[in-house]
Amino acid sequence: MRGFWPTLIVGIGTYFSRASFILLLANRTVSPRFQRAMRNVGPSVLAALVATLLVGKSGFGGLEPSPEMFALAAAGAVAWKTHNMAWSLVAGMVSMWLLGAVW
Repeated sequence: MRGFWPTLIVGIGTYFSRASFILLLANRTVSPRFQRAMRNVGPSVLAALVATLLVGKSGFGGLEPSPEMFALAAAGAVAWKTHNMAWSLVAGMVSMWLLGAVW
């Protein structure tokens, strides 16, 4: 019970800090330049997550074959072929689960 109130306060603060963008921009139109820039947010966040997953604790010198690398290759191939982020995520996750089960 000791950590309940700090957790609740941080959770409420996080919620309102994220919801503020939605609430502030709900009735406003954004510029086409901003919309073009926002198209790159999803792929760049995904690339950052994948890079940190692959590099891990050992740094760039410690890359060894792993299920993550093969899942990345599968997702990359699907993304290159279909140009669809959703299908590339599905391909990467399915291959990650299958390879993780047998690796």
